[in-house]
Amino acid sequence: MRGATHAKWAACAVAVALAATGCGGGGNGGGGASGVVSSSWGDPPNPLEPANTNEVQGGKVLDMLFRGLKRYDPRTGEAKDALAERIDTTDSQNFTVTIKDGWTFSNGEKVTAKSFVDAWNYGAHLKNNQRNAYFFGYIEGYDKVHPEKGRPTAETLSGLKVKDARTFTVKLTQKFSTWPETLGYNAFAPLPRAFFDDHDAWLAKPVGNGPYTVESYAKGSQMSMRTWEEYPGPDKAQNGGVDLQVFTDNNTAYTALTAGNLDLVDDVPASQLKNVQADLGDRYMNTPAGIIQTLSFPYYDKRWNADGMEKVRKGLSMAINRQQITDTIFQKTRTPAKDWTSPVLKEEGGFDNTLCGQACEFNPAEAKRLVAEGGGIPGGTFKITYNADTGSHKEWVDAVCNSINNALDNDRACTGNPIGTFADYRNQIMDRKMTGPFRAGWQMDYPLIQNFLQPLYYENASSNDGKWVSKEFDRLIDEANAESDAAKAVTKFQDAEKVVRDEMAAIPLWYQNGSAGYSDRISNVALNPFSVPVYNEIKVN
Repeated sequence: MRGATHAKWAACAVAVALAATGCGGGGNGGGGASGVVSSSWGDPPNPLEPANTNEVQGGKVLDMLFRGLKRYDPRTGEAKDALAERIDTTDSQNFTVTIKDGWTFSNGEKVTAKSFVDAWNYGAHLKNNQRNAYFFGYIEGYDKVHPEKGRPTAETLSGLKVKDARTFTVKLTQKFSTWPETLGYNAFAPLPRAFFDDHDAWLAKPVGNGPYTVESYAKGSQMSMRTWEEYPGPDKAQNGGVDLQVFTDNNTAYTALTAGNLDLVDDVPASQLKNVQADLGDRYMNTPAGIIQTLSFPYYDKRWNADGMEKVRKGLSMAINRQQITDTIFQKTRTPAKDWTSPVLKEEGGFDNTLCGQACEFNPAEAKRLVAEGGGIPGGTFKITYNADTGSHKEWVDAVCNSINNALDNDRACTGNPIGTFADYRNQIMDRKMTGPFRAGWQMDYPLIQNFLQPLYYENASSNDGKWVSKEFDRLIDEANAESDAAKAVTKFQDAEKVVRDEMAAIPLWYQNGSAGYSDRISNVALNPFSVPVYNEIKVN
């Protein structure tokens, strides 16, 4: 058939891995050069390779720098063809991809089928240590280029074949009916030969095929993006560029905005929510986004993975007064979580506000009983670890701990454990140094309920930071991916989600809105379903 069947249930959301931002402190003054938007930013902890970026700050850059086979509509989240002219399949396992003609990278190099195949092979290979390698796991031959143990026995994915300049084929290891919907995620972006010929030079000044180019990058200070005038796509930039200014405290960024020294802040700190309407009026945005905040656990620590700990985790969930915390701290920018997805999916997409049930309801007496029945808190006390380089986390972590301590009648049960920077925080997580619960946030990478579940809870998945393992969950996810009927697939994914619930693999806290504020120097500002500004549409007045 022409094109892959579009799954309506999957077309309502979007985003980019961990909704954890490192924003606030620094940056130069002024509203930017003529026609250039100045925006707050947090330095990415990883190099800006598409297959190596799984957090929001790096994702912002990649969204401006690259266009892939699909692009998620900035209004609806629907996966629409970008460089894909068509994606054909007759069995939901073997796909033929035809790319559009006339696309080039900003260095003049033509975008071809090989640009995609080479990029995907690079992203998948174990030797390149790409954090998003997992996203290529459904392509045949992944087990040879990225084995769980030992060295690779192949250099390229056997399931990828270049047919001609504009055509390549993909063979998956199983049926995956909505696989084309995932291809707007940045890990699947094409790469120019320059990436491979002089990798260090490319990392210092990345080259892509999107509406912006990198003019300069001073790590820890600023990345200057400029409009690419020869960009061949329909979504050309409406401004002269964007200066992404690094802040290590989003309160400082907010102050710079209200003082007229910054054009855009896309993470209004919780401490300013009571003032933001008076400060900015209709230049403040608070819109639903595909984001959920949770508490994760280190399952590599035997104390948290012992028999009975699922009762302790459930008890801790019931000890958290979500409604009170979201009302008093977040000023209507958060909603207590009822499942592990997001309301932006809607019911037909898999959101279910009854799925968590009593385990997500505040019940101090039951919380205390379950924690005791499960064997008690390991060591009698625990710390919630979070990054301290933003004004958004300390208040709610303290509030969660206070709620837990009050429910358990133990004022020493829970305390906060701040880590100085987001980069340090992520590095400690990746090095498996967590000894207790740690904050986690998830912004959708692409519009599927699958994306709220598989990358976070599947064994060895790219963002399974706590290393939780459930064979039953994995089996249900595999069956859901293979299901061609949209409604049946959603039901199967929800069955897998119930395993997460029964084990309380992570404690869902609240769904998060996108919040942003901007100066009167710019207009036509909007947040996409990722909660990321649609930078290319912003106009400088």
